[in-house]
Amino acid sequence: MGMNLKNSNSLYERSNLRRVAELQEIAPQGSKAFFQFMGEAFAEKAITSRTKELIAVAVTHVTGCPYCIDVHTGKFKKLEGSIEEVVEAILVAGAVNAETVLFHSVNAWNTMQDLVTNELYAASNASKLPQVKETRPETFAAFEQFQSTAMADGAIDAKTKGLIAVVIAHVNGCAYSIDNHTRKFKELGGTAEELMEGLLVGGVANAGYVLTHGINALNAFDYQSDAVAQN
Repeated sequence: MGMNLKNSNSLYERSNLRRVAELQEIAPQGSKAFFQFMGEAFAEKAITSRTKELIAVAVTHVTGCPYCIDVHTGKFKKLEGSIEEVVEAILVAGAVNAETVLFHSVNAWNTMQDLVTNELYAASNASKLPQVKETRPETFAAFEQFQSTAMADGAIDAKTKGLIAVVIAHVNGCAYSIDNHTRKFKELGGTAEELMEGLLVGGVANAGYVLTHGINALNAFDYQSDAVAQN
């Protein structure tokens, strides 16, 4: 039986993860396929398993899944990852997240300036960003300083940060950021193999965010069933 919401105000408890086994029993074939995908994506190839877990840590902070943050941060720690690396990965994710919003300001700019005809997402829209920046130059300058610092060499090298940025851009689904960070990653010596392996990790972490919340669905389903039975 799942968590009794009448006796607990917590929607996320580490002990809830025991219910993953129930999810596997309910949909065995789909669950098996997902875990096979996960095992393949996290296997050490062009990118080390350690780096892949670090990418996953960054992604889980974008999706905001407490279960996933705990699991992947724990796995990274077991691979001798440091808190400095974790925080730097989080800062990269935060910078790309903010960038996604700021890049999309060009779309709002076009609407406000009555420049939209039919095409809402042209590559050339990005050229409007300097005009947007002119409206709040100090604030944009502060963001650019933050982003520059977040992406610089530190506990994590700039190339790995570049790959994390590409993955986060894909999780956000921002075509402007995808183009921007993929180009930068290539300039830093990144390969197509590294790029695709990073994206597969991002796909697993994103799918895991949804699937792991099946625990919450089971808890809610059990609670609703109990409530109906009592009535």
